[in-house]
Amino acid sequence: MELSNENQKLTPAVRLGRRLRRLREARGLSIRQLCEQPGVGPTSHSYIGRVELGQQLPSEDLVRSLDRFFETDGVLFDLWEMATDRAVRDYTRKVMKKESEAVRIRVFNSSMVPALLQTEDYMREVFRRSLPNASEDKLNELVSLRMSRQWILKREEPPYYWAVLDEAALRRPVGGTRSMAAQLQHLLQMAKRPYITVQVVPFDAGPYPLLSSFLTLHMLGNGGMIAGVESFDDGESVESPRRLAEIIHRFDLVSALALTDEQSLDLIGEYLKGYENDVDS
Repeated sequence: MELSNENQKLTPAVRLGRRLRRLREARGLSIRQLCEQPGVGPTSHSYIGRVELGQQLPSEDLVRSLDRFFETDGVLFDLWEMATDRAVRDYTRKVMKKESEAVRIRVFNSSMVPALLQTEDYMREVFRRSLPNASEDKLNELVSLRMSRQWILKREEPPYYWAVLDEAALRRPVGGTRSMAAQLQHLLQMAKRPYITVQVVPFDAGPYPLLSSFLTLHMLGNGGMIAGVESFDDGESVESPRRLAEIIHRFDLVSALALTDEQSLDLIGEYLKGYENDVDS
């Protein structure tokens, strides 16, 4: 009975991790060996290790591959969906489930670094501050889900990714100067990848459409498109052609005010030096 009660308290992410570990051990495989199996790997053994501990959700691609490898008829994917559904709001769930199908992603954020470019420390602090009543388990779920989403930019054929952010995201020290230095270093490293573009809207651009909001535009492999638009505590998923045209137009207006990608990286580098100097002082 005690074991049953404990099991009822497990989060879906922990349930998924434990099920994966049992399946792996039943095959007599180490984590490294699992990562090298055809149809599963190559993937990072530390990544699988975090999944088994319930510290990170696997990407959708990986969880489907694991279901096929272990012949579990979608059991792992069902647990993954439970974890995803529990961690996100209804209006973002539909957009996120289309993310893995995207061949091009455009994002704008007026107040922080976009989710797929965040470090773990940065995103944890964002969640902690924006959800002050959230339990540590809830924070872990949210961080785990966001980390799993970032895998889309590391896969063999990643989508083209274009991020536009306000200079305010660079100026605001989320988690302190050390956290920001690590975040901006990561942002610069990601921006070096040929399929990723990062641009900054400078303060002197003045007001613009989408101020105090953020949006995501996914172009799907079948030519379709879906957008997610969020503000402080509300949001919507958008698929109607008329609304999509309006959102794309606003994104185009904002991106026209942004610095070039080279100028943007220079500005990020200037902020990085400032944070690094504060850390050293």
